[in-house]
Amino acid sequence: MTAAMHIVVLVILIPLVLIAPSVWARATLRRNAMIRKDIPGTGGELARHLVKRFEVSGVAVEATPGGDHYDPLARAIRLSPAVMENRSLTAVASAAHEFGHALQHASGYRPLIWRTALVRFAATGERLGSLLFVTAPVLGALTRSPQVTLALLLVALVMMSMTVVVHLVTLPVEFDASFGKAMPILEAGNYVSGEDLAEVRRILRACALTYVAASLASLLSLGRWLTVFIRR
Repeated sequence: MTAAMHIVVLVILIPLVLIAPSVWARATLRRNAMIRKDIPGTGGELARHLVKRFEVSGVAVEATPGGDHYDPLARAIRLSPAVMENRSLTAVASAAHEFGHALQHASGYRPLIWRTALVRFAATGERLGSLLFVTAPVLGALTRSPQVTLALLLVALVMMSMTVVVHLVTLPVEFDASFGKAMPILEAGNYVSGEDLAEVRRILRACALTYVAASLASLLSLGRWLTVFIRR
């Protein structure tokens, strides 16, 4: 295979790898969003019930116009209207997934604690790292020291890598919320029928996979910066 063909394959494969997980996840969630009269409660009702049942004190269940998530700083399970107000497999599974994060927080699940701490600095670190990466050669020229340039570039790469670390830590957090917490709860509590468990498992996998594409994208972005660094 020629170098040109390798480039063509990469151009095709990289977007596919980045986009495919999120496309599949959205399709799975949308397919199971239909209202089901046989489901006894809405996603919001299930989340409140689980908070009470597992005695996770201090956790609120709130509606949000944004996406479903758990806010560890406010100790709040925030659900979109489609999940908060509807009786569907997607609503029930998504609510259970976000409650899984609340349960992680209550039990002191370390990856969640690490992610919460890292998120505070990652966005700022990425911005400052990008700025430092661009300005490092100028500062090096002003000081007439290649060592200064190299040191500043290394610091910039470390700062920009914080976002990658956040995403990598997020993956086990999300899969544990889905399959270490939500799935056993839904199955053991008979919150969904046995014939729906396979589809619920797909929904929970979709909830976790929404972060896979972001992780891959951040790795690719860091890889591009590393390429520039090596060339310098």
